[in-house]
Amino acid sequence: MSEFHRLLIEQLNIEPWRIPVVVLSGIGAYCGFLLLVKLFGVRVLAKMTAFDAVVIVMYGAVAGRVIIGHPPTLAAGIVGLLTLMLIEAVFGEVRKIAGVRRAFDSRPQVVFVHGKIIEEQLRKTHLSKSDVRLAIRRASIPSFEQVQCIILEPTGDLSVFREGQPIDPNLLRGVAGVDLLYP
Repeated sequence: MSEFHRLLIEQLNIEPWRIPVVVLSGIGAYCGFLLLVKLFGVRVLAKMTAFDAVVIVMYGAVAGRVIIGHPPTLAAGIVGLLTLMLIEAVFGEVRKIAGVRRAFDSRPQVVFVHGKIIEEQLRKTHLSKSDVRLAIRRASIPSFEQVQCIILEPTGDLSVFREGQPIDPNLLRGVAGVDLLYP
């Protein structure tokens, strides 16, 4: 066998003992990422600044390196990706169970009401005042006083409601802090 063929096989192959290591590393990285998102809030995943994007790319690089291990091979990469895809599929099915969904998904949160930022909610949700101002500008609302409320959604998006427009109570079901809307 030529040196080229030996190197090619070495780069494409994976030793059988490494397969469970890659799978367990993938599961660990996935669970670690879920924990970090839970600790730091969904805001880290939505409407990213350049700094946020750098952090996410760095996380991906670190996680990829941890999952694939040394030496990185195509087979290890495929096993790692397959593991992550399977975990995501299983987790997607498990999340359909109400108790599990509540444990992992954050509730929508009122962060701004009747022209005023709710400072405590900003701290809890890891939002900044500039995030709130950006959401108001994107909604083409020219002043704080014209905002009835802003809700941080579980996706990290901000929903903005104008003052003077009635909000269907069904839209507010399950929203934390909704009582602040009705003094």
